[in-house]
Amino acid sequence: MNLAYDYPVLGAFWTAMWVFLWVVWIVLLFRVIADIFRDDTLSGWAKAAWLVFVIILPFLGVFVYVIARGRSMGGREAQHARAQKHEFDSYIRETAAGTGAPPSEAEQLAKLSEIHDKGDITDEEFRRVKEKILH
Repeated sequence: MNLAYDYPVLGAFWTAMWVFLWVVWIVLLFRVIADIFRDDTLSGWAKAAWLVFVIILPFLGVFVYVIARGRSMGGREAQHARAQKHEFDSYIRETAAGTGAPPSEAEQLAKLSEIHDKGDITDEEFRRVKEKILH
């Protein structure tokens, strides 16, 4: 039977420390794998070699990758974040301005019909524009 004093506070601390280091290690491993795929300067063979190295010998592979290519990892991450922000900002601008998708044929015909009903265009103009929309 295990009692509370059989597992000292220092043992609990070390267990928590190992769990924390394991989680940090997993996060670092996935960051390195994501960086391998994100890097446009590496050829396909170089990416495959780094990936095999990181998967077969994960501790050594990740440490060697961070030492060899760690300096540019931050730059690639920042570039990726800027690209995502630019795409998001462009989407917001297009959505707010209403310059998204062009109106459908049905919407164009409904608007054309309203203009014709008001008498702003003649029957001949209405027919010509209607044919243009439908073709």
